[in-house]
This record gives sequence, structure tokens and C-alpha cells, in this order.
Amino acid sequence: MDNNMLGVLLPRLLLVLSAVVAFAAAQSGSDCNPLKTSGCPPDKGLTNSPYGVDFTKGTTDWASWTSVGTGSVLYDSHGAALTIAKKGDAPTIATNWYIFFGRVEVLMRAAPGTGIVSSVVLASDDGDEVDWEILGGNNDEVQTNYFGKGNLTLFNRGGKTPVHNVQGTTYSYAIDWQIDQLTWYVDGQAVRTLKKEDAVGGLNYPQTPMKLKIGSWAGGDPDNAPGTIAWAGGVTDYTKGPFTMYVEKVSVTNQYAATSYSYGDMSGSWDSIVLKKDGAAEGTQSKEDDMVDSAVMEDDGTTGVASAANSSASSPMYFAL
Repeated sequence: MDNNMLGVLLPRLLLVLSAVVAFAAAQSGSDCNPLKTSGCPPDKGLTNSPYGVDFTKGTTDWASWTSVGTGSVLYDSHGAALTIAKKGDAPTIATNWYIFFGRVEVLMRAAPGTGIVSSVVLASDDGDEVDWEILGGNNDEVQTNYFGKGNLTLFNRGGKTPVHNVQGTTYSYAIDWQIDQLTWYVDGQAVRTLKKEDAVGGLNYPQTPMKLKIGSWAGGDPDNAPGTIAWAGGVTDYTKGPFTMYVEKVSVTNQYAATSYSYGDMSGSWDSIVLKKDGAAEGTQSKEDDMVDSAVMEDDGTTGVASAANSSASSPMYFAL
């Protein structure tokens, strides 16, 4: 590519990236970023792991989920129906707890509609993020992405995978999040793997406690930045709606379950996270050279974490259809 062409394409690429990241920050951001503010409250952890919910039974499970967006979220035999019916709708449900490594699986059908984005997001308080994103204008593709502390030093974080008829077919979308690598699965088949060292030597690797958010939004809203509209596939015509995303089941395993997680310093490193279990005294995780083979609570309250070298990523959960 010559310099003239690069000069034309680079500003457009940066516009798209900045627009998408700006929305992602709004979608998954925290009220208190522990890398910028001291004294952020601890994050509640998922303790009843593995966790599962079947939304097709009409359950809402408000003990675990909160509606955090705008627009309609209904629960019936089709599951949780997240509907965009008009401008401004962005129906989203989020867990009331966080996980610290582990696996997430969502059985769902994506919403149709040009510019409509169906998303499954793991997001931390400090800008770590792992995404599934499905564009309503492309019925045969899914996208994956990740962020570390909101860092934009890489332009190759996103990935695309061909998957047929994502709007008319129920698929299982899973994320296996380990200390040393991330793997995205569709119906139990690995479609992408990211090794920690390939994310700016680990600096860009998501590694702090994250909550799960599932929702849809209009990336193609006419008032959005041109870069966002271009990435989303075009301008959304709300008169062609409503546009509904269906979530049938969710299953989550919290690898290092704890009552709460807090940040021991402002490094954003996994080994700075402090775990608290069932009233035990808080303790800082053991450093990497002191890691043990399983997550255990020591007598002094310190939680050890399984060595990435000694713990292989277990086989993904997969909902049998």
C-alpha cells in the first residue's frame, strides 16, 4: 500500500475505531474506574458457580440480572426478547455479579435490521472487555473483539467468522477466558483463540473481574458518528422494525469464585486483584511464581490461583439443541 492510499484510509479507520470504542465505553463502563480512582467499592462475585438460567421458562432471575438499557425486555417461551422499536432503544441486561476467569455461554438468535448490533459482552471496571458482536445487516457473520484497559494500540483486535443465518437460527456463543488465553466458540467449535502474549505482551489482555452484559443497540442510528454507522453496516430505518434479539439460556462458570473482588493497586494486573470469600479476611492473590494448582483459601485468607501452565482450558459448555 502506497503512502497516498495509507493517508486516505488511516483517518477513516481511526474514525470507525474511535466511534465504536466510544459506544463500547458507554455500554460497558463503570461508575468507578479503579485505575483512576482509589477506594472503588468491591465487585460482588458469582459464588453459586456454575450458574445457569433458562429464560424460555419466563424467568427473570432478578437476583442475578438487572435491566440497564432502554427499550423493551420481555420474557416468554422464546426467551428474553430484547427489542428495538424506536430511536433511543438499547435494551440490555447485565449480571449483578462479576467473574474472575472462567466460561460464559449464551444461547441466542441475533436481531435483524441494518445498523442493529446484537452483543454479548464481558466488561470490567477498568476497561477490560471481551465481545461477541453480530450486525443485523449481515445474516451470515459474527464478530469478536477484546480490549485491555481501553487500550487502542492495536488495530487488529477484531475478528470475523462466517456463521450461516444468525438471525433465523439459535446458536451457542461461548467465551472461555483463562489466565493465558481467550477462546471464542460457536456451537462448541473454537473459531478464534487469543494468547495473552499476543495482546501487547499481555498488557492488552483482559485480566480483571468482569460482569456479563447482553443487549442490542442501533449502531446505525442517523445521529451516530459516521464511523459508527459505517461499521454497523449502514443507517437504521426504524420504520422497518421492531428488531428483536432472543436470548434463550445463559450458563456461567466462575473459575476463581469469591464473595467479592477488589483492586489491590492501580496496575490492572490479574495478580493485584484481592479476593474475599465467605467472611474470611481479604488477601492479595499470590504472584505468578507462587501460583498453586487450584484456587484455594489459605488460613490467612490469601487466595491462590491456578497456574496457567498447569491448568488447561476445560472443554466449553455447549447447549444441546
